[in-house]
Amino acid sequence: MQQENKYIEYKESVSKTFLKVVSAFANYNDGKIIFGICDDGSVKGLLDPHKAAIDIENAINDSITPVPEYDITVNDNNRTVIVAIYRGTETPYFYHGKAYRRADTASVPVDNVELKRLVLKGTNRNYEDLPADNQELSFSYLEKELKNVLKIDSFDIDIQKTLGLYVQDTGYTIAAELLADINQYRGIDIVRFGESENQIMDREILEKESLIAEYNKAIQMYKKYYQYDEIKGAKRNTVELVPETAFREAVANALVHRVWDIPASVQIAMYKDKIQITSPGGLPEDISEDEYLYSQVSILRNPKIAEVFLKLDYIEKFGTGIRRIMDSYKNEHCKPEFSFTEHTICVTLPVRITKQVNNDTEEVVLSALMGSGEMTRRELEELTGIAKDTLIRALNILIDKNLIKKTGAARNTRYSMK
Repeated sequence: MQQENKYIEYKESVSKTFLKVVSAFANYNDGKIIFGICDDGSVKGLLDPHKAAIDIENAINDSITPVPEYDITVNDNNRTVIVAIYRGTETPYFYHGKAYRRADTASVPVDNVELKRLVLKGTNRNYEDLPADNQELSFSYLEKELKNVLKIDSFDIDIQKTLGLYVQDTGYTIAAELLADINQYRGIDIVRFGESENQIMDREILEKESLIAEYNKAIQMYKKYYQYDEIKGAKRNTVELVPETAFREAVANALVHRVWDIPASVQIAMYKDKIQITSPGGLPEDISEDEYLYSQVSILRNPKIAEVFLKLDYIEKFGTGIRRIMDSYKNEHCKPEFSFTEHTICVTLPVRITKQVNNDTEEVVLSALMGSGEMTRRELEELTGIAKDTLIRALNILIDKNLIKKTGAARNTRYSMK
């Protein structure tokens, strides 16, 4: 018998406690409750499973508001009752005035923030659709950007209505407030670290201003530390240690897809070898990590804000951001990394290896090691034709730069990519 988990609950007998589980499954995920099974998965059976099924049905209908969709099946072979509860569209589903969620194998009451989210979901709305607390809003920064891109004459009330930023009966929305010149929200917290996280070399906290202004200021901070001009002959080229396209997409995605109903900032941590961008909120419901990374499925938490970013060309069509980030590293050994928790999404953009190499010798050694697994010094000599002393110096420099690693000793020494 399968062990209890987030989606399966065992009950040895019928008692009112199962109704918390019904509420949790109806609010968030399809799930099953199987009566007549002990916590350890052993089958005990019920004395009268058909009577129990009627009692369960009456309890759900009388105690859960609104009544969710469910099925009840009696297994006469082992005298168990299986209740399948389906996630509903009329959230929140209450039991005795409380809405529940699953926390591993337990069912616990939701907090006030989560309850508000369930209410919005049940009315097919997003947090950005709610009326703004402040109705005295100005949009000089957004208007300037829209005029430059869309060539509009003014950002009047008709355009604001078209973008869903103003509703006739209720006024400006939270989406409008987030894009306004002044608002109450935390935006982006950017830190540039030195040799360790104990050394803070620079910091900029962007908050209580238009998301458009915060986005552009983050780009300027990126350019300060990860771009420089390189002159070769008569040409001046801009070198990007981290691809600008990847950074722009990651920051735009963080602002567009994050949750705005908690007092948290998008965190941008800048290191010598990488940039990490962490947005609050975790993955949207109904999308897996694989779908987020490898498909072009896009479930928007903030579609009104996303539409403005799209019109300003800060993002391309919805669902292509991750692909664009990956494409910007397609010729690099190091690749972006994505990590997820229940409440955050973190994107790590590594500094491109080829931009850390100071001379042709180091680049030749890196090219030889890429995709080759482990190699000895002699094998590298034969493959590259680089003299022993020169090769040893290059290998040591690349080790110091943390680009390659050395294993073994003496004749068993091997070199490989980190």
